[in-house]
Amino acid sequence: MRTLPVADPGTPDARGPLRYLWWVARGQGSTMLAGVGLAVLWWLGQALVPAALGKAIDAMAQRDADTLIRWSAVVLGLGVLQAVTGVLRHRFAVVTWLSAAYRTVQVTVRQATRLGATLPKRLSTGEVVSVGNSDIAHIGNAMDILLRGIGAAVAVVAVTVILIATSAPLGLVVLIGVPLMAAAVGPLLKPLHRRQHAQRDLQGDLATRAADIVAGLRVLRGIGGEQVFAARYREESQRVRQAGVRVASVESLLEGAQVLLPGVLVACVTWLGAHFALEGRITPGQLVAFYGYAVFLIAPLRTLTEAADKLTKGHVAARRVCRILSLEPDVTGGDGRFRVGDGVLRDGESGVEVRPGRLTALAAAAPEDAIAIADRLGRFAPGDVTLGGTPLAELPLTEVRRHILVADNGARVFTGRLRDELDVRGTATDEDVRQALHASCAEDIVAALPEGLDAHVAESGREFSGGQQQRLRLTRALLADAEILILVEPTSAVDAHTEARVAGRLGKARAGRTTLVCTTSPLVLDRADHVLYVEGGVVRAEGTHRELLDGAPGYRATVTRGEG
Repeated sequence: MRTLPVADPGTPDARGPLRYLWWVARGQGSTMLAGVGLAVLWWLGQALVPAALGKAIDAMAQRDADTLIRWSAVVLGLGVLQAVTGVLRHRFAVVTWLSAAYRTVQVTVRQATRLGATLPKRLSTGEVVSVGNSDIAHIGNAMDILLRGIGAAVAVVAVTVILIATSAPLGLVVLIGVPLMAAAVGPLLKPLHRRQHAQRDLQGDLATRAADIVAGLRVLRGIGGEQVFAARYREESQRVRQAGVRVASVESLLEGAQVLLPGVLVACVTWLGAHFALEGRITPGQLVAFYGYAVFLIAPLRTLTEAADKLTKGHVAARRVCRILSLEPDVTGGDGRFRVGDGVLRDGESGVEVRPGRLTALAAAAPEDAIAIADRLGRFAPGDVTLGGTPLAELPLTEVRRHILVADNGARVFTGRLRDELDVRGTATDEDVRQALHASCAEDIVAALPEGLDAHVAESGREFSGGQQQRLRLTRALLADAEILILVEPTSAVDAHTEARVAGRLGKARAGRTTLVCTTSPLVLDRADHVLYVEGGVVRAEGTHRELLDGAPGYRATVTRGEG
């Protein structure tokens, strides 16, 4: 039995949606070929039944018992063939669907991991979530319909050949009618494609809105903004509904065409066949066969129009996937050797220097400047950054991530056992955990949990307040024990007493290690070994906190909020 998902999904072809779908199909080529073969046999088993029935009826009319028994056995054999191939075809179709869906999930998750901090900058949360919610299903459906669609096309060709061999006029009716049906359905596909694309965009935006509301629900309740945002969500939801109605209007026309057009063809074939039988140009058995063919053709022709619909949706979904796969991270891995040693981490653009073994604080007049500097120093954004004189861009990215840790308030508290979520590397001892909890003043959080460190954390740590989550994130950062730790506003959500305790304990917890804290809190700045003041993205002054209060008016106004 085949194991899904596969260990290595391969390298996707993201140059376009059709190329991506072709890559997915090639990735399971043997399965799809087997599925197509079974689908062809399944359809042909059904297509040949009317011919066998017609022969049996003619034998009965001629009172030829042997021939009747022989053709009856053929009908039975075709029934058995349909049953066996139908079961196997469905099995291969399910495997094909799952393989396409899993492969898409694997390559998108791998790409999300590769992009790292670049992903939320380029795509919204809803856009990424929608890939898992709907796009993988549409891509799986596109692969599934290929099996039945190819088999249906073969069946239509086989029936047309049989009809032409039996009666040229009837065969020509089918031969001309099928392309006309395809041409009639064609004009519906372009507006369907366009409306599906628009609906998919709105669904992504709505998912982003929902994620934002859930993440900020506590704040919304605090300021009484639930009703405002609920109204906005309802408004956007109605736009998605209206877009869905527009898509459904075209799909309803397509569904109607799947019934009407084959029905017209069946009526024409039946009417002509009846006239030919009355004129003696065909036998009664052939008339029954022609009617059976006309009825049978409804199924493969519906399948072909269904294929047009599902392949269109798969094309739209593949375009979204390709958009994610075509993104490039802001930074890429180098191949140089990595050494932290006693090197100074320096950002050439701002002039910020983080000296080894010291607790350095960075106070920025504009918070976004501090975030940008932290991203460059952690190599989450490109920049002129050196470590010990070596450009950071030339060092292996995996080693940079292992030795330089940037911890900001955008980090999530993950679901799972609390101890596992705090000790992400799994190397900390009980004493290490205790000391990290003490340094971040998070002991009371664990003490309040009935199961302590063995307690299960809910999704995104929603059972904790904003300040508690911040202290737990600080605990996690300290337990990672990175050689260079960059903290962005690690105490912004805690009260002044807790902030004072954290400020006093942080330096001791990071003794001998290099630490940069981006903050404008006087309590934290006063405990730093060295303070850098950044204004306009550039270092304007440096020294101790008290020296800067006396000698740098801009710094004083920033950290005292203009009160000094």
